[in-house]
This record gives sequence, C-alpha cells and structure tokens, in this order.
Amino acid sequence: MQRVINPEPTVNKVVAHYQNGTVVKGWTRDFKPDAEHFHILENWTPGAEPRRVRLPELKAVFFVKDLAGDLGHAKSNIFDPADRTPGRKVRVLFKDGEVMMGYTPDYEAERPGFFVLPADLRSNADRCFLVTAATERISLISTVS
Repeated sequence: MQRVINPEPTVNKVVAHYQNGTVVKGWTRDFKPDAEHFHILENWTPGAEPRRVRLPELKAVFFVKDLAGDLGHAKSNIFDPADRTPGRKVRVLFKDGEVMMGYTPDYEAERPGFFVLPADLRSNADRCFLVTAATERISLISTVS
C-alpha cells in the first residue's frame, strides 16, 4: 500500500502543538518549513484574524484530515509491513517523552525541522512537521530485507 498525499493544497487543516503544551487548531495557507512563522485561522468566519505562529516555539505541526480528530482511535507506532511509503523509517523521542514513529523523506540533522509520515496508517495526520529543537533523540531505523 502506498499513500498519496497532495503536498500543496490551497488550504491545509493543521493542529499546532507548542513545546509548552498549548494546542492550536485551524487552517493555514502559508506554512513553509524554512520560514520563521506562519498563520493559523482558528475560526472560519468573515473578518476572523489569523494567529501568527512562530515555528521555533512549536513541537510539531500536524497536517490533519479532520480538525476534530478521532477520539476512538488508539495511536499506534507500529509499521505495517504492506506499507510502501517512501522515505526512511524514523523514531523520534520528543523532550516531553512522546514517541513518534514514521517515515521521513527529508531528515537532515542541521535543519530546524523535518517532515514525518506517521507509521499508523489510520492516523488523523497525513503528515507532520517536527521541530528538531523539540526533540530529545532522532533515530533512523535500518531495515533488513
């Protein structure tokens, strides 16, 4: 199975997790992984002002299917052997103790962040941008064929 993800839709549904535990949900049109900040529109109503979000303050930005999420879904960090997602397998330990496993197409240690596609194919997140400064350890997992 291989995921198909549109990397540049006009508007992305996102959930931003700050390093201090704050969570902001909404829509963004201007996220760029190499920018200092982007904006999240939390309320889709006429005249609503977007919130400016500084990337260095974040733990991660989750690009999601549904802003409400799926409260009945138990998160999994298990790789499906039938999954053919491109990229290297990675295990990320955040400074707050959370562990995320998935595939990374672009991890480089010197960058301020990188994308991960969750190992959990049923995850609400299509892809995640992880802020390197919010991590304790990043381990690339070798696979044996």
